[in-house]
Order: sequence, then structure tokens, then C-alpha cells
Amino acid sequence: QVQLVESGGGWVQPGGSLRLSCAAFGSILGIKVMGWYRQAPGKQRALVAALLRDGSTNYADDAKGRFTISRDNAKNTLYLQMNSLKSEDTAVYYCNAVNLNRERTWGQGTQVTVSS
Repeated sequence: QVQLVESGGGWVQPGGSLRLSCAAFGSILGIKVMGWYRQAPGKQRALVAALLRDGSTNYADDAKGRFTISRDNAKNTLYLQMNSLKSEDTAVYYCNAVNLNRERTWGQGTQVTVSS
């Protein structure tokens, strides 16, 4: 079983940057994909970026060129660097992991607020 703990959310002005972190604990060797999702008020949870075991990445269209997903294997931590933030990026951001058995684990979420 995998446990995920996010951190790094907060308030930032439009155009600013934030870096989210997701520390993974437990059966991490079985993780196939890790990613970041977000859910804004009144909207469905949606994929922001994903990082596959082979190092390949996928980004939502509105994240391309502004967000970067990465990981530090030594720290068992996934990151999401977010630059040029916009008000529409305001949401709760969730870390996600899928293992080889296709079991999905979610973190508790971290709030990101972009406003002036």
C-alpha cells in the first residue's frame, strides 16, 4: 500500500510560481505512474501532469509550457513546478499514484490560490 503526502500549496499572485511536493511512503516500488490532478470549485477533478515509470511525461494543454513534473527518486518525492500562474489555476491539487495492479492512491490535497 502507498501513502502520499502533499505540501507546498498556498497563495500567490498572478504570474507567480509555486512548487508542490508529494512524498510517497510504503510500497513505492510497485508504482507505475504518478501524477498531479486538480479540482476547482464546481468542477471535476482533472489531470494536470503525469510521470510514467520510464520517465515520460504527459501534460494537460493548459499546463504545457508553464508546469513541470519531476521526481527525486532518492527522496521518493514527486514535484510540480508551476510558473506563470493564472487565476484559473486556483484549485485543490492532488497527488496520485497507480501501481502495477492498477490500484489508485490519492493524497489529501493541497490548496493553491492565485489572486491579486
